[in-house]
Amino acid sequence: MIDIGVNLTSSKFDGDRAAVVDRARRSGVEALVITGTNVRSSVDAAALSEEFDAYSTAGVHPHDAKDWDEGTLDRLEALSHHERVVAIGECGLDFDRNYSPPAAQRDAFERQLTLARDLRMPLFLHERSAHDAMIEILEPIRDSLREVVVHCFTGSRPQLARYLDLDLHIGITGWICDERRGSELYEIVADIPYERLMLETDAPWLLPRTLRPRPKNGRNEPAFLPEIVRTVARARGETEEVIARVTTATARRFFGLDPCQVPSRGDAESGS
Repeated sequence: MIDIGVNLTSSKFDGDRAAVVDRARRSGVEALVITGTNVRSSVDAAALSEEFDAYSTAGVHPHDAKDWDEGTLDRLEALSHHERVVAIGECGLDFDRNYSPPAAQRDAFERQLTLARDLRMPLFLHERSAHDAMIEILEPIRDSLREVVVHCFTGSRPQLARYLDLDLHIGITGWICDERRGSELYEIVADIPYERLMLETDAPWLLPRTLRPRPKNGRNEPAFLPEIVRTVARARGETEEVIARVTTATARRFFGLDPCQVPSRGDAESGS
């Protein structure tokens, strides 16, 4: 399994970061992609990727778009050349909380789209309550971009269909394990083709509600990715082995981790 989105730079991991990575490996998570959300955390994510034989992203989250300055783009470009930085992001739009003004979010997002296009790198996107605006910005430039993933997708069936129409990948988190908020996602996850489906914990957040036993500290971590695999497999009527295998293949292809063939649905189900 590959966890395509873990916030390993979070202070919630300061006391036991190495143990967290070790537990992930012992749980079958063979690779981590550590999320960068601003310049500082992207630098830290790249350093952690070296320390723990992982990968990372470099970008500015919409919450941090208000802090964009004239040197931000150059710093992100410099980080993009780090051998373990495999995508631009986390970037995008968040009109749910608007920690940064919408205009600042749009500007930072468009600048990072251009950077990813020019560098020919994958994009790791964040979207909350901003689907139409995301489509409006993405659609004109989509054909000139490489691979794009909407991380932590929590939207509706029509929104999913629109993202898939744009040839985007979809990241599924423990949100799907939440019977209160994730019921629609549970119903529509089968609509995602193998070659567009990837899994992530978004740790330390979004602890799967179905996890037993639950950690006393309420913290999510990459070792709990198998719980998301189980829930996705159940929702799609497939085996955990198939889901783990095809999402790993898709993630490896998406991030360029190695030349890995993504099996078709029939091949995966037959075990070939």
